[in-house]
Amino acid sequence: MTTTFARRTAALLACAAFGFATSAYAQDKTATIGVLNDMSSLYADIGGPNAVMAVKMAVEDSGLLAKGWKIEVISGDHQNKPDVGVNIARQWIDTQKVDAIADTPNSGVALAVSNLVKEKNAVLLNNGGASADLTGKACNANTISYSYDTYMLATGTGKALTKAGGDTWFFLTADYAFGAALERDTSAVVTATGGKVLGGVKHPLNTSDFSSFLLQAQNSKAKIVGLANAGGDTTNSIKQAAEFGIVEGGQKLAALLLFINDVHSLGLKTAHGLTFTESFYWDLNEGTRAFSKRFQEKATNKAMPSMTQAGNYAAVLHYLKALEALGGNPHDGAKVVAKMKEIPTDDPLFGKGPLREDGRRIIPAYLFEVKKPEESKGPWDYYKLVATIPAEEAAKPLKDSDCPLVKK
Repeated sequence: MTTTFARRTAALLACAAFGFATSAYAQDKTATIGVLNDMSSLYADIGGPNAVMAVKMAVEDSGLLAKGWKIEVISGDHQNKPDVGVNIARQWIDTQKVDAIADTPNSGVALAVSNLVKEKNAVLLNNGGASADLTGKACNANTISYSYDTYMLATGTGKALTKAGGDTWFFLTADYAFGAALERDTSAVVTATGGKVLGGVKHPLNTSDFSSFLLQAQNSKAKIVGLANAGGDTTNSIKQAAEFGIVEGGQKLAALLLFINDVHSLGLKTAHGLTFTESFYWDLNEGTRAFSKRFQEKATNKAMPSMTQAGNYAAVLHYLKALEALGGNPHDGAKVVAKMKEIPTDDPLFGKGPLREDGRRIIPAYLFEVKKPEESKGPWDYYKLVATIPAEEAAKPLKDSDCPLVKK
């Protein structure tokens, strides 16, 4: 009798403790989100202050504030340095109780912060870091990648240009994790599609003078010069390629990662004819147009949203949906990400689609071409749709994944 009574008492106490814990976090209707990105350098236009604004829009649109939640959004500039990014993120988590970190353009920073959120059991809502390793060999239960990755870019642009006859390639590659992953993934697609990589050259991040790199590309005689870079590096290399007469000489530029902000900066006279892959464009449908109009009205430079800014909005919206589904904030990153993977993703920008076990949001991608000046009907009317890449083709198949979370 005594033993039975003791067991029942222990069970009741355990249930009470569980109930208390559940009740405690169910009453916690607070969350802090840190937007970590490049605020002042080559990636500021695609992220920067407007990414912070997109996150704040998601908080407002979630409806949680009206339900009594208190959600704070803070921001920091990682300066494209992994050590700076990790130090900011660590301080946020340790002293400011940040629950989730969003954006992280620069794959070196994203990979470092992904390791940190795993250690601290926080959440990384990655939208800026493109390396497919974030949902591959470096994946963890605390990180998701929402809007794109190097596999998607390679599958879209690399395959399309190789099939169209661009069967020899030379790469201009940003010399850090993102550039290496993009060249690697694109080279694999080019080779698998029957093409050949003739060579490549690496350039430092935030390069102002591409003349020596472009000369090597020109001398390679490759049909396609693949730009495995982004932001200011992409626009600078395209501008200087025009001065070198690369396209006039018969070679084609492949902007492997191009954002609408880059096209706006270049102008249609310089950018027209560029082929590239994105998962978002402001003029795709009614949902993207309605959001983009609101975004533009709030944007510091009255710009349309980039793919990553749109991704930040959608990822944070889904994160907050998970918190609400949990009934409160458990301040347990792995638990929240697990709930994000469990409930359906559905937003006006990317539509419906699963958040896979490897942390990759599965969405279609689009192959675009930049319009000629005479084809544009007005400001920001820059893209024409060439092809839609089905969601299941735009992400690396799970059977080929090297993510340790994937069960095969």
